[in-house]
Amino acid sequence: MTIKSDSVTIREVAQKAGVSVATVSRYINRNAPISKDVAERLKLVMTELKYVPHAAARQLASQKTRVVGLLLNTLHNDFFVPLLNGIEAVVRKHGYNLVIATYLLDRRDMPAPIGPHNTDGILVFSDGLSDDDLISLHARNFPMVLVHRTPPDSVKIPSVTVENKKISFEIIDHLIKVHGRTRIMLLRGPLNQEDSQWRESGYRSALEANGIPFDERLVLNGDFERNTAYKVLNEFIVTEGQVSFDAIFTGDDDAAIGVLTALRENDCRVPEDVSVVGFDDLGFSAFLNPPLTTVSAPTEAVGRIAAEQLFSLFDKQYPEDNLTLLPTELIIRRSCGCNV
Repeated sequence: MTIKSDSVTIREVAQKAGVSVATVSRYINRNAPISKDVAERLKLVMTELKYVPHAAARQLASQKTRVVGLLLNTLHNDFFVPLLNGIEAVVRKHGYNLVIATYLLDRRDMPAPIGPHNTDGILVFSDGLSDDDLISLHARNFPMVLVHRTPPDSVKIPSVTVENKKISFEIIDHLIKVHGRTRIMLLRGPLNQEDSQWRESGYRSALEANGIPFDERLVLNGDFERNTAYKVLNEFIVTEGQVSFDAIFTGDDDAAIGVLTALRENDCRVPEDVSVVGFDDLGFSAFLNPPLTTVSAPTEAVGRIAAEQLFSLFDKQYPEDNLTLLPTELIIRRSCGCNV
């Protein structure tokens, strides 16, 4: 007698394979590692019993999930609101669903929560996957578009990001030439993020072009996050016993919130004593006290273009240039010292 797939339960699969139901579930959902021999045994048993997980049956029949994934390592920042808006609008237009998952650096011993097993393709934000993971998925011809990062040298994967270095040079050059600032602090973002690396490169280049020596003591790790920025700056001022800088490039606008709070609590006036500038021009930036001089980055457009490129990959249409670099613009407000 032939067993129909809809009459076979996960418990029967587990019993025949000699494993627990939890192990079968891990194999189906790819959310935890199992040994190679157990995986092979489950594959054979599921084929023999013609078992198909009910939720996936229709998808397997069409070989499509109609799901797009977004993989990143955090969502704790206002930066992601416009990015998600851009992505979601395109995904909805194409009649797909969007699944968002975080994949933490300290848990990379586990498989990624989204990928070929449950999506038709993914958008990978910054360091959401390692280079090795990207190379492996690319070898399987799995559709991917990178967001705010470039691919490993050995593979060609489309990527969408914004111009960071030139505009960072411009905002530091403005502090030096217009406001006479010479002791400019930098709050780095995460060390493994390309945006942070390019912004620091622009910062260093502007100092060099204006004959100002680079001072490592004025570079702190702010992680593009307000609480971290507040903590490291406050500790720096307390340790120094004085304010030994006259300007701060906060790295991004979210960190600027923590910076402004720390300066206020230490009786530093902005911009009279210390100029403060950010990056991203998030929705709240114009409403900070004082309004924040920053860089306008087309974050929503990044999400929209990246999503459109992913759907083009589904149709076997590949961009002529793997890198899409969107322009940025300096936005002058009062926090740098300009009267606007």
